Amino acid sequence: MLICGVDEAGRGPLVGSVFAGAVILPTEHTIKGLTDSKKLSEKQRDRLAICIKEQAIAWAVASATAAEVDDINILQATMLAMQRAVSALSITPSEVLVDGNRSPIFMLPSRAIIKGDATEACISAASILAKVSRDAEAYALDLLYPQYGFAQHKGYGTAKHLAALAQFGPISEHRSSFAPVRAAYAQRQLF
Repeated sequence: MLICGVDEAGRGPLVGSVFAGAVILPTEHTIKGLTDSKKLSEKQRDRLAICIKEQAIAWAVASATAAEVDDINILQATMLAMQRAVSALSITPSEVLVDGNRSPIFMLPSRAIIKGDATEACISAASILAKVSRDAEAYALDLLYPQYGFAQHKGYGTAKHLAALAQFGPISEHRSSFAPVRAAYAQRQLF
């Protein structure tokens, strides 16, 4: 039975895409240290991502853009990214295990598992791949827009990010449906 784990990264940031990973691991994998990506350092995630890609039966990462987040809301965009990740797998799994309390609609059996990223190795692996991809996007945005500090805060609404948003205004990759970004757009229109 091929079990696929699915998890997301990037629901909370004010900028960029939301990412989802989908991973089918062999029953006898030798990847040590799989857990919720938020409990790992960036260096640990990067190392584990290489191991996951080497040992997985199949893996995929997909995203939904900031524009899609604004069009359909962050929850629906997350579900869309998850559907895309599973659809992108080179092998069709028997079942999909999704981290959290709800699962997107798949054309195969699926279950939502609360805190599954800490208890199911395939979900942990998906969590790590999604987070590594999300961070890579933040670094790419930082190269384009260094004044925002995306490499440090990864797009979350930190004091530094909010200050940059107020000073420089939003960029096209900002999620305009999120309140701080909406407020920055409104502030710009006053001048």
